[in-house]
Amino acid sequence: MNSPRTRFYRDKVNGKFMGVCAGIADYTGVDVLWVRLGFLVLAFSMGWPFIAYFVLGMLAGKKPGHLYVDRQEQQFWQRVRQSPARTAREVRAQFRDIDRRLADVESFYVNSNPRLSAEIEKLR
Repeated sequence: MNSPRTRFYRDKVNGKFMGVCAGIADYTGVDVLWVRLGFLVLAFSMGWPFIAYFVLGMLAGKKPGHLYVDRQEQQFWQRVRQSPARTAREVRAQFRDIDRRLADVESFYVNSNPRLSAEIEKLR
């Protein structure tokens, strides 16, 4: 089963009619104006997108109000939906960077404090 943050929802808060275009925009991270314009072009040139719009409007759940804490979290989950593997690599790279920085801090304090260095060596 999908995580609540990786599912498609209708966005009634930012939507105009049923919230489908706003939901697609939230899901993909594309500006809602472009999604609406794309929908209108497709709908008036083909016709069937109107049916798909109403089907999605009826079947998709309403977006929970507490889904994201802030804009940064929303952007993170949009990146996860677009490319989970790339997002996982980015998170691992951030953890490696934090680990490297902590090692640098530890090295600085241990090298400048011989007593601390001796205590750490006793613990090993």
